[in-house]
Amino acid sequence: MKPIVYFAPWCPDTAPFFAELERLNAEVEKVDMVGNPAGLKAFLKLRDNHPAFETVKQNGYIGIPALVLENGDVVLDKNELAEIFSK
Repeated sequence: MKPIVYFAPWCPDTAPFFAELERLNAEVEKVDMVGNPAGLKAFLKLRDNHPAFETVKQNGYIGIPALVLENGDVVLDKNELAEIFSK
């Protein structure tokens, strides 16, 4: 299973996040939540239950793009991607 990235095209953080993934040649499954009720529902369930989103929610942010790794860890910061995909 590939890591999953939940995103919305209108989010200003999406393009830089994907640019970094591309630079690292990372293979991911992209889930655009806009117009995709199943993707949105899956993201909301994750966001409501995963501790990685606590600070995001407290600050009034959505929490996208969000990369979900095979082990269930969630990465919200593009600056952490090199450490994950350079191994």
